[in-house]
Amino acid sequence: MRIFAAVAFLAGCVASATYKDAPGSRDVDVTTKAQLTSPPISNRWWDFGGSTIIDANNHIRLTQDKQSERGWIWSRLPLTVSSYQIEFEFKVGGRNNHLYGDGFAMWLTQGRNKEGDVFGSVNKFNGLGVFFDTYANSRHSYPFPRISAMLGDGHTLYDTNTDGEEQSLDGCSIKFRRSEITPKARFSYLKDKYIKLELQTKKWGEWEECFMVDNVNLPLHPYLGFSSITGDISDNHDIISVETNELTERGVNLRAQAKMRNTKKAKSKTFLKKFVSFITYSFVLALLAVVGKIAHTMYKQKQAKRF
Repeated sequence: MRIFAAVAFLAGCVASATYKDAPGSRDVDVTTKAQLTSPPISNRWWDFGGSTIIDANNHIRLTQDKQSERGWIWSRLPLTVSSYQIEFEFKVGGRNNHLYGDGFAMWLTQGRNKEGDVFGSVNKFNGLGVFFDTYANSRHSYPFPRISAMLGDGHTLYDTNTDGEEQSLDGCSIKFRRSEITPKARFSYLKDKYIKLELQTKKWGEWEECFMVDNVNLPLHPYLGFSSITGDISDNHDIISVETNELTERGVNLRAQAKMRNTKKAKSKTFLKKFVSFITYSFVLALLAVVGKIAHTMYKQKQAKRF
């Protein structure tokens, strides 16, 4: 049975790992904050609607391989940490080998649960959309399927006629439809630093970077969602599992740990100093007592000799 992990950061920390985020550059810590194993249909952290079909044992099907469908799932609660990493398994495929579409999107936005023409969700969104596009609506210098990202300000339109080419922050062309293995995506956001998307489509554990964009700021506490749309052409668009983790920069963690160690050392030194002072004070008192005792004994002996 597939596990659908809740997006809400409500559970305690159950695991952590550290890896180098970019060759020769940044280190980050990834801490698992939620691992809820309820089937999606009864998972209280998600809403779904439109054409979405829930198969509790296998996947969430946003759209079937049928024309004119729209489906979505959205987290009921926003992400509550400032930096995070989202890993999700998905599957795109259908009967047709030549004409298929249109794809699906992952959303990190202020709004939620609104249907529209942008991969099944509303246009003029406020936040980030990552589009897994399988059909080209116009000519491009790059092949499809295509993955791209757009940062919406609530006013700018995503141009479906040009597949959002002018609005794209960055992207890559990668064959995620009918891939050799069940595809997996890993999206990372480090606040005030960057966004990054990696894909696993050829071999388990073998990640390929799609894009990395510096100086991107996402809305604070966004909702996480997935949506899809089909038109005259269609495909099955499935979300199989989702796992959301907290992300922190390794250097920040090291500084925090060093500060904690220094605090502990300072407390230890203070305790040791007090302990040494106590021992010294006790020794001096004992020494004075012994000297006093000897002096008193000698005095009594001297007095006894007189008589």
